[in-house]
Amino acid sequence: MLKEILSISGKPGLYKMVNTATHLTVVESLQDGKRLPVYSNTKIITLNDITIYTNDGDMPLKEIFKRVFDKENGGPALSHKESAAAITNYMEEVVPEYDHDRVYFSDMKKMIQWYNILLEKGLLHFEEEEQPRAEAVEGTEPAAEVAPGEE
Repeated sequence: MLKEILSISGKPGLYKMVNTATHLTVVESLQDGKRLPVYSNTKIITLNDITIYTNDGDMPLKEIFKRVFDKENGGPALSHKESAAAITNYMEEVVPEYDHDRVYFSDMKKMIQWYNILLEKGLLHFEEEEQPRAEAVEGTEPAAEVAPGEE
């Protein structure tokens, strides 16, 4: 889900990876669909690699998005333009164990904005990724093995 969604240092919003080359990555903005080149000297991070500090260790961003999704019954979170107090209170409801000293208001604001963008674009999927398995077709039995010469 979040492996192809990128945050690019110095650029607002989120981007989807389109193509990569040796010293260049082509990305597409999730907000306006415009494509642009991003060079290898630019800091790029996938949302899948982002965690926040909690009192018990680090929590993946996907887990935070899942908690917001469950809290809002699949709907949007509050706006990232709300007051600092409203966003902080919201964060305490969703992730009460976050580290108050190391998670900044700007981080909370960004997470809420990203959640709403991904929800709007239909890119939030929380189903467990299962390995496909072969299932027997109902009413059939496996063919019996025939030893050579018994045909």
